[in-house]
Amino acid sequence: MAYKWDNKKPTAQMLGRWQPFHDGHYTLFKEIIKKTGQVCIQIRDVQGVDDNPFDFETVKKNIEDRLNPEFEGQFKVMMVPNITNICYGRGVGYKIEEIELSKEIQEISATKIRAQMREEGKLK
Repeated sequence: MAYKWDNKKPTAQMLGRWQPFHDGHYTLFKEIIKKTGQVCIQIRDVQGVDDNPFDFETVKKNIEDRLNPEFEGQFKVMMVPNITNICYGRGVGYKIEEIELSKEIQEISATKIRAQMREEGKLK
C-alpha cells in the first residue's frame, strides 16, 4: 500500500536551493526521512541569484525523479522565499538538528557540479 501523506503527522523539513539535487542531498534526505517518515522539501526561490541557474519546476522535477518511486507520497516539494535566516523565540516543539554525514558526502559541491555541467555543455 502506498504511503498516504498526513498534514497532522510530525514532519521533518529540508530547506535549500538544491541546485542541482545531488548524492549529498539524497543521502541527507534518507537520514531525515527516518526522523518522522515524511519530509517537506522547501526550495528557496533563488533562480538567477548568484550562481543558481535552475527554475523551481526543474529543481522540483530533479528531486521527484530521484526520490520516486522509493519514497513516493512521503515528501512534498514547495517553493518558498529566499529564506536566509531561521529564527524562533522560545521552545515551541521544534527540533533544529544538524545531520552529520560522512566527509565524502559533505564534500559534494553543487557549485562544482554546476561548473562540470557547464564544461560538458549541459548548462549555460
